[in-house]
Amino acid sequence: MTGMNITIHSSFLPQDDPDAALAFYRDILGFEVRNDVGYAGMRWITVGPAGQPGTSIVLHPPAADPGITDDERRTIAEMMAKGTYRMIVLATPDLDGVFARLQASAEVVQEPADQPYGVRDCAVRDPAGNLIRIQELR
Repeated sequence: MTGMNITIHSSFLPQDDPDAALAFYRDILGFEVRNDVGYAGMRWITVGPAGQPGTSIVLHPPAADPGITDDERRTIAEMMAKGTYRMIVLATPDLDGVFARLQASAEVVQEPADQPYGVRDCAVRDPAGNLIRIQELR
């Protein structure tokens, strides 16, 4: 069997404050803003790492899905507030340098550490509470 030519194009993370999300992903992480779209009082912001135009994160309003009930919206809001709703894993060759820059501007969950499963990483939360683990490329 031959493999298919498939790439990861976009991942979605919820945001409840588009300006704070934009400041974090653009100004702190240094991601490029690829799109910023507003509709019905909500904003979808697409960002991505410089030099990787085919990989993006869409920062979306969690309440935008019309299939979600009011109870589910409340549950999502509660989980976002606790930081247990979404997660993404990023990677860098300079984990200590990235962490030094992040620790002044993000909620630190874990400082850089060697994990028993073979990676060295750290963890922070973005302004919406999403967990961001950053692994060191070796």
